[in-house]
Amino acid sequence: MAKMGKPKVRGPRKPVAKGSIVQVKTLIKHPMESGLRKNRATGETIPAHHVSKVEVEYLGNKIISADWTGGVSKNPFYAFKMKATASGPVKVTWSDNKGESWSGSFNLKVK
Repeated sequence: MAKMGKPKVRGPRKPVAKGSIVQVKTLIKHPMESGLRKNRATGETIPAHHVSKVEVEYLGNKIISADWTGGVSKNPFYAFKMKATASGPVKVTWSDNKGESWSGSFNLKVK
C-alpha cells in the first residue's frame, strides 16, 4: 500500500486584510476503502479503512469538525472558506477508522 498521510494544507501566501474571507485547500494520501469493495483476484471483501473525522483549528480554536464515511474518494481533497481575523496558525487534522491521525498546518498572515 502507498504511504498514507503526507497532508498538504495551503492558504493565501500573501498577507490578507483583516475580516476577509480566505480559501484553504487540503489534500491527504489515504486509500478511503468503504468496506464494500471486493478484491478482484480473491473475491474477499476489502476491509473498511477511511478518514472518519476532519478537524480544523484556527488560532487554537476548533472552527470545523466534520465526520466522514467511506463514501469519500481516495486521496481526498478538501477546501473550505474562513474569515481571517488575526495572524496565526491554521491546523487541519485527519483521523481514520483505524486510529491513525495526521496533521498539517500553515500560518495565515493578516495585515
